[in-house]
Amino acid sequence: MDDERRDDYEKICLMCRRPESRAGKMLEMGKDICICQECLQKAMDSMRFSGISYTDLMGLTPPADQSAEKKQDPEKPDPEKKDGQEKQDETEKKESQGKGIPTISMINLSDILSGLGMGVPKQQIKKKKPKDKQPAKEFDIRSIPAPHRIKASLDEYVVGQDHAKKVISVAVYNHYKRIAAGADDVEIEKSNMLMLGPTGSGKTYLVKTLARLLDVPLAMADATSLTEAGYIGDDIESVISRLLTAADNDVERAEQGIVFIDEIDKIAKKRNANQRDVSGEAVQQGMLKLLEGSEVEVPVGAASKNAMVPMVTVNTQNILFICGGAFPGLEDIIKERLNKQASIGFLADLKDKYDEDPNLLTRVTVEDLRAFGMIPEFIGRLPIIFSLEALTKEMLVRILKEPRNAILKQYQKLLELDEVQLLIDDGALEAIAEKALEKKTGARALRSILEEFMLDIMYEIPKDENIGSVTITREYIEHTGGPLISLRSVAMLPGKA
Repeated sequence: MDDERRDDYEKICLMCRRPESRAGKMLEMGKDICICQECLQKAMDSMRFSGISYTDLMGLTPPADQSAEKKQDPEKPDPEKKDGQEKQDETEKKESQGKGIPTISMINLSDILSGLGMGVPKQQIKKKKPKDKQPAKEFDIRSIPAPHRIKASLDEYVVGQDHAKKVISVAVYNHYKRIAAGADDVEIEKSNMLMLGPTGSGKTYLVKTLARLLDVPLAMADATSLTEAGYIGDDIESVISRLLTAADNDVERAEQGIVFIDEIDKIAKKRNANQRDVSGEAVQQGMLKLLEGSEVEVPVGAASKNAMVPMVTVNTQNILFICGGAFPGLEDIIKERLNKQASIGFLADLKDKYDEDPNLLTRVTVEDLRAFGMIPEFIGRLPIIFSLEALTKEMLVRILKEPRNAILKQYQKLLELDEVQLLIDDGALEAIAEKALEKKTGARALRSILEEFMLDIMYEIPKDENIGSVTITREYIEHTGGPLISLRSVAMLPGKA
């Protein structure tokens, strides 16, 4: 191997397979075979207990202090040896005179390894040395994606929620510009966000999609596991520790990332609680400095602090925080505030006027969040508050077929592997959306419904290789008929899968 190619690789111990960077200096045994000093010492110790003669391997004469039984007069011939053996011993003795003690390179490695039950490979595997770490790229304001471009990318994956996508696109765009601008005469403060929405409306999916589209470290944490420092559970600093892990332990890159804290409504103040609220108001108090901007010591490569884990200091001044939650029960607080008018007289509003309003969370105010259990200091550090719309029947139908990774496209891909085409008519799509609305779990209900109806189809299709296509109808979804099955060489025939 050329010297230039050798510089690109590091040596690996033949026995323990550790690279030179971990095992230390290697001893070259020839033919690209290397061994570390620790394994060499173990090999010598194993030879001593396995009966391998070290003197035979080294080509040395026996030591002078052997037992009396082995001592003989050099002039007296050994009766046990034959004439040919005596001549060979004399020849070896002459050759060894004047040579002195041989070096370690005279060890026959194949004899050592054969005595240990190992074989010598033809060529040792080399491990490439890690490349030098490139310096972090500075933010260029010209490379920042504009808000309309970010929203257009989100439209490919998320159906509806135009207002929420606009808010997130502008906030991320301003976050990039704020970092690119740096310190100036006018200091730009970051705008953390609070995202509300019913379950299954796409809060978490929206942020996950944003993480895939943007080249920025993004950490997702769950507020349900956070507790006050000193109690069982994750510390508040563990949120920043996850961001540091997402940035490959690069502190400068982590300080320019985004953190999404889901289920933020679970840390609301507990009502009528006599014991200490270690996972509610105490967590909100601990997150105040984190949201505003402060220097936090976090462990590297671990979720909790201990003496064995190194610590680094991360400044949260340039970290954008996005908090999201379903806030169950907040609708009742909003109704109570809206119905404070007098309910007597001709101009009085009915108490059930807002009961059927699916987008009641869009009317939320800071006072409603305080009544829910969020402390004013916490809400004040989340200046942008917006809510997602509840999914309608038309939106659920679009979710089934329009996004790039739509649920229906996933099943079509699965059947394509069996060379079968999956079709679904508009009536079946509407029937699935109607069933999903009854479950009141948002878009999550769509997959559970499809799993139920696709079970028999996915089970029966591999049995018959003549099936060419399967069409799901409204009758099949409503349990009044079956799917339409088309054979490869026969016209469309109704039947059950």
